[in-house]
Amino acid sequence: MPEKHLFEYAVLRVVPRVEREEFLNVGVILYCRAQGFLQTRCALPEARLQAFAGAGLDLAELRQRLQAFEQICRGKPEGGTIGRLSLAERFRWLAATRSTVVQTSPTHPGLCEDAAATLDRLYRQLVE
Repeated sequence: MPEKHLFEYAVLRVVPRVEREEFLNVGVILYCRAQGFLQTRCALPEARLQAFAGAGLDLAELRQRLQAFEQICRGKPEGGTIGRLSLAERFRWLAATRSTVVQTSPTHPGLCEDAAATLDRLYRQLVE
């Protein structure tokens, strides 16, 4: 029987008007220490976001913010100071509570055999 590994994930949300607390799920961040895995999968459904938030939503800025999440996950120099932290520290920083247009859900745990496959499954279930 394949070994199960503890993982944690958070859902990336676009919150156009923070005061209203309405959001649209646009991605998932998944961290699995045992597999040395930290990745995010996200997409900006532009038509859906504009219908949800109105024409004033800056999609270019949202794209940049989501790209920053991806760069930090990869741990490359373009991820800046945060991108140089350990996997666990990067995940904690990315999943921290924010009051901005891009927020994360509370962190949830689970068990998986394959972190990449689990990220794909969660993305399909929670975002698509």
